[in-house]
Amino acid sequence: MTPAARVETAIGLLDGVIASALAKGPPADRILADWFKANRFAGSKDRRAIRELVYRAIRACGPIPQTGRAALLRLAEEDPSLLLLFDGSAYGPPPLAEGELVAEGGLAPAWLTERLERAGIEGEEAAALLGRAPLDIRVNTLKADHASLALPESGEPLAAAQGLRLPPGTAVEQWDAYAQGLIEVQDGGSQLACEAVAASPGETVIDLCAGAGGKTLALAAAMANQGTLVAADTDRTRLGRLAPRAARAGALVAETVLLDPDRELERLAAWRGKADAVLVDAPCSGTGTWRRNPEARWRLDAASLGRVMALQRHLLAVAADLVRPGGRLIYVTCSLLDEEGAEQAAAFLADHPGWRAEAPSLPLGRPRGPGLRLTPLHDGTDGFFIARLAKP
Repeated sequence: MTPAARVETAIGLLDGVIASALAKGPPADRILADWFKANRFAGSKDRRAIRELVYRAIRACGPIPQTGRAALLRLAEEDPSLLLLFDGSAYGPPPLAEGELVAEGGLAPAWLTERLERAGIEGEEAAALLGRAPLDIRVNTLKADHASLALPESGEPLAAAQGLRLPPGTAVEQWDAYAQGLIEVQDGGSQLACEAVAASPGETVIDLCAGAGGKTLALAAAMANQGTLVAADTDRTRLGRLAPRAARAGALVAETVLLDPDRELERLAAWRGKADAVLVDAPCSGTGTWRRNPEARWRLDAASLGRVMALQRHLLAVAADLVRPGGRLIYVTCSLLDEEGAEQAAAFLADHPGWRAEAPSLPLGRPRGPGLRLTPLHDGTDGFFIARLAKP
């Protein structure tokens, strides 16, 4: 493909990403993967260049652009060399017209930018949300030792005890160590969130929002497969991915529980008041993960944020019922909005007399309300809020 043809292809894919964001459809990575699968004529260099153009354009736009062409023209304001490719050549984009629409830049839609600013996310902190995320892995101590594990690339040690950082795009999933379950792909901040649980061998630990089980596997390793580990979620598809992942990692999960929304305690009745620790890795806006999913800025609106905040409050109440006296609840969101983090944890404490916040003993993060916050700029991780709440 010519450089101009790559630009025109990126414009078409951006049109698809925009339409999907408005319709709450598939994410950008799936749209690109489907296109590459259906268009085998695009070689590896073409695919890499097109992907880079699409994601650079997404990051360059704040509010959702009107068209893919407007998004690419916004990127061209940062990289004027792209304007030379709007030349009307075969398979390339038509030449520029006078007064053509250019997408707006910035961090995000105005309402969301304002909320982030109220949470102290502005300037360099805000700009860091749109950088490119590194690739972090966790050494699985159920099968390997961090000090002696030999990998094709050594990686940079992280603050997380078992964490290593590799260059973006490293083909970790092709390594024997990955196939054998010696390592897992997991952001360093996510690893620290698991460390905040302080799960120990012999305990009863519930991962209430387990999803596909990334944090569940880290908890199993911390517990050395001793005790009772319960993974629960309302999403059957995501929860179904846990079993093969656990088998590869050699992780023992005592129970996998598919929950009914708003009736979670019915399925978890056997553990009410018995859990030493409950991890609530709550559904959230995902503002802390924009480095990986930059088009997520275009999918969020005030109504959906309100719904997810209501769900967070509900899940905290469910978790509180599961924790034994003297036990702990660890509340985690990959959001940097105070409404989902510090304010949510403070509201829980106000509604549950006798509960208290305990500072998580972590090597990174800064205090934020009853918990602490990790940010890409300050900590080099995805954005997280982590609170550790102790039951009387």
